[in-house]
Amino acid sequence: MAEALIILPTYNEIESLEMILGRIRQSVPQADVLVVDDSSPDGTGRLADQLAATDPGLSVLHRAEKDGLGRAYLAGFAHALDNGYLYVIEMDADGSHDPSVLPAMLSLAAGDADLVIGSRWVSGGSVRNWPWIRQVISRAGNVYCRIVLRSNIHDITAGFRVYRADALRWLDLSAVSSQGYCFQVELAWRLERAGKIVVEHPIVFIERAAGRSKMHAGIVLEALLRVTLWGIFGLRSAMTK
Repeated sequence: MAEALIILPTYNEIESLEMILGRIRQSVPQADVLVVDDSSPDGTGRLADQLAATDPGLSVLHRAEKDGLGRAYLAGFAHALDNGYLYVIEMDADGSHDPSVLPAMLSLAAGDADLVIGSRWVSGGSVRNWPWIRQVISRAGNVYCRIVLRSNIHDITAGFRVYRADALRWLDLSAVSSQGYCFQVELAWRLERAGKIVVEHPIVFIERAAGRSKMHAGIVLEALLRVTLWGIFGLRSAMTK
């Protein structure tokens, strides 16, 4: 069995799925891939099944409805841990994350890193084809998280990640309820607070060429509210010690 499992959450990604799977196979042919599809009405799940029929390293998990990015990843994590993978990879299915950097990220995880984040906002990282307002929101959100949570992570909202399976086992995943950006923030912050090793590796993030972004105001507001509450709780805890 492969050591690494790449989790691809999908909802209406029929235009990009075959392309990103081809790029993954070129970059990390030894990795297994799990597509977690939320009953995409455009037929993404059916296409994934067809591709899996000719690729023994590809499997598909069908969920009954669109239930959020965080829960899709939690379902994928459970599959990875139940099947004994050593490394668990989060990656977008729209082509914005370049799988050619995965060998370097996996090498860091094979060293001493519990979590490797593909970071847009460290030296060498960048974004392409984003409108200026989205760059401002992302940068400002990450700065806010760093200040409020007293974190050293520059791109704590990033969705391109390699976890050591042992780090995920350490987390109480049953207690995670966040979605979207906030899901990424919560897991990274909990590992950082516990003294686990979090490493950022620079990436070039390229905006999707096909399909529609799943980002909306509700995801941003959820992250803002939860991060603020976590920051207050952390400060209160610190004052009682």
